[in-house]
This record gives sequence, C-alpha cells and structure tokens, in this order.
Amino acid sequence: MQLYHHPYSIESQKVRLALEERNIDYTSYHVNPVTGKNMDPSFFRMNPTAKLPVFQNGSHVIFNTIEIIQYIERIALVSSGSGIITQSSKKVIEWMYKIQEWNPKFFTFSHIPEKYYMSVSKFIRRVIIARMSESPDLATAYHTKLKQAYETEEKLRDPQVLQTSTQHLIRLLDDVEAQLEQTLYLAGDEFTLADVMLVPVLARLGLLGLENDYINCRPKLAEYWKLVQERPSYKKVIGKHFGGWKRQKTLFKTWCIVRMRCLLKRY
Repeated sequence: MQLYHHPYSIESQKVRLALEERNIDYTSYHVNPVTGKNMDPSFFRMNPTAKLPVFQNGSHVIFNTIEIIQYIERIALVSSGSGIITQSSKKVIEWMYKIQEWNPKFFTFSHIPEKYYMSVSKFIRRVIIARMSESPDLATAYHTKLKQAYETEEKLRDPQVLQTSTQHLIRLLDDVEAQLEQTLYLAGDEFTLADVMLVPVLARLGLLGLENDYINCRPKLAEYWKLVQERPSYKKVIGKHFGGWKRQKTLFKTWCIVRMRCLLKRY
C-alpha cells in the first residue's frame, strides 16, 4: 500500500492519523504541492485533480479522504479478526462528514501574507503551463487546474467568501465544544475516526497561530486539544513536523526551492 501525501496537507494528516491509529503499514511518498510536484505528469495521470492525498493498494486508487479512511478501517477489521477493532458507529460517520464539509483552503490562504501566497500562486501557474507543453495529452486536465488557480485568486479577493469560511468554522467548533461537554472525545469516551478528522483542523489553527482565537476560548476544546496532542499518532504525524525548528526548516526549504526555480526559470 502506498500513500502520496505531504506533512502539511490537512487531508493527508487525516489519512495518516487513521493509518497510525489502525496500525496499518504503508509506503510513504512525499509530494509537495507548493513546489508543484503534484503537477508532475506521473502523479497527474494517476490523479488529475492533483489533490492530496492519494492512496493506492495494488490497482485500487482512492482520492477521497473519507473513502480512504473507511477503506483503511475495513483493512483493519479484516486484519484484526478478533473483534478488538469495531466498525465506526453512525455517530462517528456523521461527525466525519460534518467536519469534512468545512474547506480549509480559503481560511488558510487568508491568514498567509498576500505577497507569499501570490508568489507561490504565480509559480504554480507557470508550473502548470510548463507541464502542459511537456504532456499535450493531458492539456485539457492541466487547463482545468490553471482555470481553478485563477478562480482561487479571485475568490480570495471576495470578503464574503472568507467570511463564509470563517463562520462555517466557528459553527463547527461551537458544535464540537457542545459535544465535548458531554463526552471525553468527539463521539464518546474513546478516540475514534471522528477525532482523526478533527485533530488536523485544530493543528491547522495552531500552525496559523490562531489557537487563542479559536481553541483556547472554548474550555472543553482546549482540554481536548491538550489531550490529543499526547497521542503517539499525533506526535508522529503532526507533532514532529510542527514543532520548533523543524517547522521553520520545512517552510524555509520550500520557500527557497520556489524562489530558486523562479530565478532560474525552471518550472
């Protein structure tokens, strides 16, 4: 089994947490979307949406986050064969879909300095154009991605889009707070796949320096956030990449790659 992902991709984090929590072995392939690696023809042929993560088991390839996680759960159920692992309840699945309804893209971009986002956006557009000329058979799919890149830039200039995303997040976190007043974890007193979906959302807020605005102001959520950060799966999937100098190293390395390729016009 292979997983194509990146440590800072929120959807990748959800899948990797599920893999770690279910003790599923897999081969890891890093694909950095900021440097345009997801636009390479080999990856693009496998997944024309160019989105991460991509999970492959033999000839079976899955792009949808929840579908991947549910597939992982089925593998774990078959592998255990002892009843120790049980199938997710209706409540867990409802929370999974509820969390997945919030798209972090515009919220994240709105909290990144515009000069950085626009530089990367311009670089990605040039990468797409370069790959389009290299692989004319994929031109239609690449053109779709190019159009989406321009549309994203336009939407980021619309205050209503950003306001809608923020309000959606606030409603979600308020619902989570209400639930955590009744249970230790999101769907009961045990860590489930619902929590697997939520933890990366909280990690994204932490990465953006917004813990006080969205997490610490909700007492139960703040307690929950401290609790889940102690899990081995969190430390392996998220903690080791977000902590101190490692976080700065990853961001600095990525930015240097983008700047160097722009200077050399190597897209």
